[in-house]
Amino acid sequence: MTGADYFDRIVDEAALRSYLADELGPADRFEVRHHQEGHSNETLFVTWGDRELVVRRPPPGETADNAHDVLREYRVVDALQDTDVRVPETVLACDDHSVIGSDFYAMERADGDVLRDAEPDRFADPAARERIGHELVDRLAEIHAVDYDAVGLEHGDFGYPPEFTRRQVRRWSEQLTWAFEVTADEREVETLYDVMEWLYDNAPEDDDYPSTLVHGDYKLDNVMFGPGDDPEIAAIFDWEMSTLGDPFTDLGWMLSYWREPTDPEPATPTLAATFMERDGYPTRRELVDRYERTTGFEFDDARFYWVLAVYKLAGLGEMFFRRHLEGNADDPMYPKMREGVPALAERARKIIDGEIEL
Repeated sequence: MTGADYFDRIVDEAALRSYLADELGPADRFEVRHHQEGHSNETLFVTWGDRELVVRRPPPGETADNAHDVLREYRVVDALQDTDVRVPETVLACDDHSVIGSDFYAMERADGDVLRDAEPDRFADPAARERIGHELVDRLAEIHAVDYDAVGLEHGDFGYPPEFTRRQVRRWSEQLTWAFEVTADEREVETLYDVMEWLYDNAPEDDDYPSTLVHGDYKLDNVMFGPGDDPEIAAIFDWEMSTLGDPFTDLGWMLSYWREPTDPEPATPTLAATFMERDGYPTRRELVDRYERTTGFEFDDARFYWVLAVYKLAGLGEMFFRRHLEGNADDPMYPKMREGVPALAERARKIIDGEIEL
């Protein structure tokens, strides 16, 4: 599939232009560009007159249950507009599939840098690097401090904290199983079944964690730093898996992407930046200590949450690989999951066995 063919599958430019004119008023300039840095939902940059918008929609084709829910993402970002949490300004949401073939929403485009593959030159010193780590933790603490009922993300409606962490294990096991329906014909990943069993056996009870708003995909390349010289997070993105539950799942996920100089080579190089190994970036333990001081929470079972995070990464990778095999993706990273997912499974096993520590 060519890039042009895939672009045509994810947006009908004429229909989108007509819809935006009805909703926002006419504009003398209209451009749509496919932003290809992410690996889950599709992101389109849309110029509408003098406004720069971002449109988010799911990938085409069949997806696992509950995955890629962009209207859920819109709901939480919209609910957080008047809180301390740094989110972009929402514009509109649409569930009419006759427009671009799926649900979608639009938000104002934020200005700054996403630290995906490298640090910008203005942050290339130890003091700025330390600040990057502190900002990442402090903004996560703000998410976990939200009074979710007060902003309309009610317990029992937006999320259900009891048994949350055990349900996380079950949900990601089900999504892996969904992916295996297709990928098992290409190769098996037996180690993941052992990891699955260990997670079921070691999942914490409700009393072991507080109940908070959970981002679901919180990591360095899902935040944007503003354009100033002092690192400050201007916006937090990718809320599609947000819910109410165990905040330590967010912390474990963030830590699973954070590198230290003594770490082994990443299991999936295409998904793992390594620039935070440089002098000045906090260690994972320093990030945990700051999180505990800021929130008052005690992160006592780091091994479980780290294994769960790597297991979820493997689940995502296997779903990506299924979409590649079915021809429902145009991402060069997806076919690399043939080897990437088994490598992640091995990493999870090593954490369980104590061969890799926080």
